[in-house]
Amino acid sequence: MGKAKAKAKQAKGQMKETAGNVMDDKKMQAEGTSEKVAGKAEEMSGKTHESAAEAMERIRKAGH
Repeated sequence: MGKAKAKAKQAKGQMKETAGNVMDDKKMQAEGTSEKVAGKAEEMSGKTHESAAEAMERIRKAGH
């Protein structure tokens, strides 16, 4: 998942969590929190993947 999609998922989760709080809907609040955390995890996973790819490129360049 791309960084923009992960950020969008976090924002959607935040809105859902807030709506759950306003409406005193514990299920919606929990779903929002879950989506927000999932989006953050996907964002971090993408950053890790990018960092690994950058490291491999530096190693490849250093070898030549």
